Amino acid sequence: MARFTQNQKENRRQEILAAAQRCFSRNGFHSTTIADIVRESDVSQGTFYLYFETKDDVIAALADDRGHGEELINAISRAEADPLVGLKTMFELHGRTLADSKRADERRVAIQGWAEALRNDSIREQVVANTSRVEQQIALLIERGQRRGQFRADAEPQGVARALVALFRGLTLQTAWDGSFDAALTAKSIEDMVRGVLSPLGVGPSDVAQAAQERSAQDQAANEDERR
Repeated sequence: MARFTQNQKENRRQEILAAAQRCFSRNGFHSTTIADIVRESDVSQGTFYLYFETKDDVIAALADDRGHGEELINAISRAEADPLVGLKTMFELHGRTLADSKRADERRVAIQGWAEALRNDSIREQVVANTSRVEQQIALLIERGQRRGQFRADAEPQGVARALVALFRGLTLQTAWDGSFDAALTAKSIEDMVRGVLSPLGVGPSDVAQAAQERSAQDQAANEDERR
């Protein structure tokens, strides 16, 4: 009997998940059966059960994969020395996922997952955990900006972060409805909103932007000096 490598097993698992995502996107979670997923993925029912015990396990795996994608965006944003640049990077990367027409099924399934979270405690825990990680990263970037004097000291990081995550969730829903998304325009609009909310009192958003650019240049110069 042929033995599969770990990579081959993971590839097969991803094929099943991709097939399930297409089925869920077309028919919804409740109307999709395991038999539908088996047919879509072109595997035997026995092969399916080697990877997943139930349909809920498939839904949970899709939610977990989405969480890993969001964690990558968090890590990239966190690596930016300037917190304003970090926030901007996060907005741009999330915007790119919404603008990608190839990820339409993923968006539809994510929205269905939010509804399913109201019924299934396991899925709710994953959705809440994924959302909390994004909120926490935004809040940490805001707190860093406050310590550097870039953002208003009286701004509430957690409250701003929660509002921004809600905004992105709403954009995901709108994009699924009408199928269009202007990533550049939306990222610019959100950036302007954030600058307006977080700008220190008496300082305009343009002043914050200029100060951020100057501080970023200073940080870059300092890093170059350290490497010499």
